[in-house]
Amino acid sequence: MFLEACVHDRGTIMTGSPFHAGERTIQSLAGVRERIERRGRAVIRNYMPEQHRTFFAALPFVVVGLADQNGHPWATTLSGPPGFMNSAEQDLLAVKAWLDPGDPVHSCIRDGAPVGGLGIELSTRRRNRINGRIENCVVGEGFSIRVQQSFGNCPKYIQARNERPPIRSRPAPESRMASHLGDSEVYFVTGADTFFIASRSAQLDREDSSQGLDVSHRGGCPGFVQVISPNELCFPDYSGNLLFNTLGNLEADARAGLLFIDFQSGRMLYIIGRARICWDVSETTRSAGAERLIFLDIQCVVNREHAFPLSFDFVSYSPHLGAEGQDSKIPQ
Repeated sequence: MFLEACVHDRGTIMTGSPFHAGERTIQSLAGVRERIERRGRAVIRNYMPEQHRTFFAALPFVVVGLADQNGHPWATTLSGPPGFMNSAEQDLLAVKAWLDPGDPVHSCIRDGAPVGGLGIELSTRRRNRINGRIENCVVGEGFSIRVQQSFGNCPKYIQARNERPPIRSRPAPESRMASHLGDSEVYFVTGADTFFIASRSAQLDREDSSQGLDVSHRGGCPGFVQVISPNELCFPDYSGNLLFNTLGNLEADARAGLLFIDFQSGRMLYIIGRARICWDVSETTRSAGAERLIFLDIQCVVNREHAFPLSFDFVSYSPHLGAEGQDSKIPQ
C-alpha cells in the first residue's frame, strides 16, 4: 500500500529495475518477487510528484541517511522552519540546513555523496522517501539532493505526535561515545516506540539508481526493540510494503545505522553495527506480528542529549499495532 501511488506528473516512471540484487534476493525469499517488480516500476519514480514536493516544503525536520568515511551508514536529522526544504525542480530538493559539529556524520555532507531522505509528518502519519546524490554544497548553510528514487510509504506503525511550540532555548548538546550500550541507553531503547534505520547497497554506484543509501522508519509498542546484551539488540520486521528496501540492503551489506529520538527531551541515540536477518521464527513470534527478526551486533554508540531541536507530544499508537497484537515483547 502506497500513498499517492497513482499520482502522475510530468516526469518519467523508472523503466529499468528499481531494485538491486540484495532487494531481489529478499523479495524472492519472501515469495513476492514477480509482483513486486511490477509494483516497483509503477510507484518508484526518478522525480518527486507535486504532492511530495509540497509535503517536504511543509516539514520542520527530515531524517537523512549518510555514509561516514568508512562507508558505514548513519541515520540523523536536519531541521528548520517549514520552508527550509523546497523543490524548484521535480528531481531536486534544496535543503537550507546543516548538521551541527557534534553530529557523528557532520563532515560527510559533500558534493556527489549518496544520501537517503525520509520526510515524515508525525501528526498525520504521512511519510515519503527519496534517495539520491548531494550537490550544490555550501558548507554550514545547505545543499541539494538530486533525486534518483522517490516513493511514498503507507502510514503503518507510525505513532501520532503533535509538535509543541518552539522551545526558546535548550542546553548545549552533551555527547557520550562508547562501543556498547550503557544502562540509561538500554532503558531508552527498550522503552522506545520509534526508531529510524539507515542502510546501503553493496555498491554506491552513481550511475545505477538502485544503488545508494536509504533511511526508513520502524515503529512498535514499547518493548518491540529488545536488548540482548550491551553489544546486541533485536527488533522485529513487521508486514510492510514488500519492497524490502532495508532488508535488501542488509542482505547486500550488513552495515546499518539506527537512530532513536526522545521527542520531548531532544535526546538522540545513534547506534551502528552489523545486522543479520533471522527467517526461522516461531509461530508465537509470527502471531505477535513479526515475520522476521533482525539482530544487530553493536559497534559504536553515540548518545547526544538535547540534540534534537524540536519537541512533540505523544497522541496515540498506530491502530495497526493493536490490530496485530503487537503490544508486548516479541518472543524469540
